[in-house]
Amino acid sequence: MYFAALLARTEDGWEASDTDLDDVETLSDLTDLAREASVDEDTVLVFIEQEDAWFGVIRVDGEEDPRIYVSNASAAARSSYGEILLTDELLGREPGAEDSIAALEELVGLDGTEDGEPDNAPDNHNDDNDTTDDDDDGLDAVPAGPLGESGVLSDLGLPEAELLMLRTDALVEIADALGAAEVLETVR
Repeated sequence: MYFAALLARTEDGWEASDTDLDDVETLSDLTDLAREASVDEDTVLVFIEQEDAWFGVIRVDGEEDPRIYVSNASAAARSSYGEILLTDELLGREPGAEDSIAALEELVGLDGTEDGEPDNAPDNHNDDNDTTDDDDDGLDAVPAGPLGESGVLSDLGLPEAELLMLRTDALVEIADALGAAEVLETVR
């Protein structure tokens, strides 16, 4: 189960609104959604939480690039909403590198056979000396644990060390540190 909300900073404090992410397919879409909620290009925070698995905070300040923090990148990578946050830049990859590698593998056929040729290679698979990683599901480039800008909320009242320690009910604790717990609760 997911929960997503926007917290927009105003002269009078924070305003919260729940948000529907059904039409959000990219980080740009999410950033645009946040900017629409902004009052006078003030700070807007987007919270996304998958119950007991991970949470993400996206901070948008006016026209600046969004700042992102994800509590558990490997868990987020298995989530359609988490994939939106895990950009190539955040993961330290060249933009489009994954697409290029997949296209090359398809072009070259990296299984060692030509199209139409049977694979007659002997099976020398020995379970005792298996050096392959059977758990490799394409997420090896995504680290387990926190990823992104852990100081994203430091100037708003939540130090980096405290953000890194949050696990469950994180959004409630974040909102409390920002002085926005009551307004967040209205949309939860």
